[in-house]
Amino acid sequence: MKTPHQSLNQAASAPASAAGTAGQAGAAPGDSGRPSRRSLLVGAGATALTGATALSAATAASAGATSAVSAAPADVVVPSPDQLPLTGGPEFPVGLFWPPHPYASTKERFAEIKGAGFDFVISGNYAGDGNIFKYQLGLARDTGLQLLISDDIQIRNMSRWFSISDTPTDFLSITPAEARALYTRARNAYGPYSSLAGFNLYDEPGAGWFTTLAKALAISRELAPQLLPYVNLLPSDDPAYYRNFVDTVKPSLISFDRYPLLSAGREDANYFHNWAIVRDAALRGDVPAWVFIQTLAYNNHREPTAAELRWQINVSLAYGAKGIQYFTYWTPEPARGEGFGPALITVEGRRTSRYYAAQQINNGWLHPVGRELKPLVSESVVHANETPLPNGAVGFTPTDLVPGISGSPVVVGTFRSRDAASGDRWLLVANRSHSAPAKAVVAVDQQKVGSVGVFQAGRQKYLPQRVGPVRVSLAPGAATLIKLGVK
Repeated sequence: MKTPHQSLNQAASAPASAAGTAGQAGAAPGDSGRPSRRSLLVGAGATALTGATALSAATAASAGATSAVSAAPADVVVPSPDQLPLTGGPEFPVGLFWPPHPYASTKERFAEIKGAGFDFVISGNYAGDGNIFKYQLGLARDTGLQLLISDDIQIRNMSRWFSISDTPTDFLSITPAEARALYTRARNAYGPYSSLAGFNLYDEPGAGWFTTLAKALAISRELAPQLLPYVNLLPSDDPAYYRNFVDTVKPSLISFDRYPLLSAGREDANYFHNWAIVRDAALRGDVPAWVFIQTLAYNNHREPTAAELRWQINVSLAYGAKGIQYFTYWTPEPARGEGFGPALITVEGRRTSRYYAAQQINNGWLHPVGRELKPLVSESVVHANETPLPNGAVGFTPTDLVPGISGSPVVVGTFRSRDAASGDRWLLVANRSHSAPAKAVVAVDQQKVGSVGVFQAGRQKYLPQRVGPVRVSLAPGAATLIKLGVK
């Protein structure tokens, strides 16, 4: 959707050398009602003018330390996702966008976020000042949360508002040395806080910006390899957009947003297609895939039910998601002009029914099952008993371990261990419907499968079952996890 803010951002989003390509790779066809995440970020304090002032200050501050701000080396080591905040460790990351605004940033509000089962917060909602970031980092630390900072004064100047170029005469560019000086200032300002997970370098870049992002990530990894360099991508039906991101930028994860719940009960016809493309790109780069889920109504999109929240999460898990993010947590104010309805928390700060639904889903299902799925590798994802298949979906075909799946339409993600010696498989069986219950039967080859376990989220363990057909009964939007022990 073209809002005045978005048009400004698109004009500033492409380096002069890529004016014809940036911003064109990703807009989903027919999704003109998609909310402008860019407009939210611009409204949170992102301006190139204030950034230019900070750039001059950063350059002046580094004038006496030329050797400390030389160009980033080309051989910077790319840390494994296992070594970084949120992507590493056993816990499945659950995050949110558009947190409480500065006036509502209190210990009680951050405890409310933690109580709903969230692990990290992406800054925004008019938090753009360094003092506010430090205050929120302190709140996050005290409540057990982590923060990804969208810093428009240092970080965005090196990754979004200006391209990074070795040619000082390039229009709207900074040198690698200046970029390193900017990153150093942000790292030194916020790095002492244990709650700092990393920096939000760019939200929804066009493909023309990938070269600069590659340089920005290299600088981030050289100067603070312990921090997560975060980029969220556009929705797109073009596989090249995500493949080029993986090959050029060498990211630590792939995050994207696509909101499938349209008005009048419709679904985005290309939602599964986009997920299949992102899954392939994540496997190509051997990095986690994260996604945003829709929590609110806005132009041409409906308000989700609790079952529709579950459905988005479980379909994403079946497609291999290793991180779930909510768009939005706090409700954007009506003056933004995009028809935003209430999210988890209203504009006035009241909890909605979706807050309690998210709290139950996150704590009672997503975190327990996420711990099981996070270390596994997505092997396949298929739609069983669904005719016709959605665009981009693959129909079920018999396998050595699962010769058949009958009954209601379900989405089945199959996962394997990273240990090549293990033949065990995990099946995440998700209800294809967010409005009707499902019953399915998963057939098991008894000659090859030695044990069957059905995951019990409340007990964090697998309940053994007789080796044979597994009968699955799912509420709307729900899922179950089955482990097959191979003989």
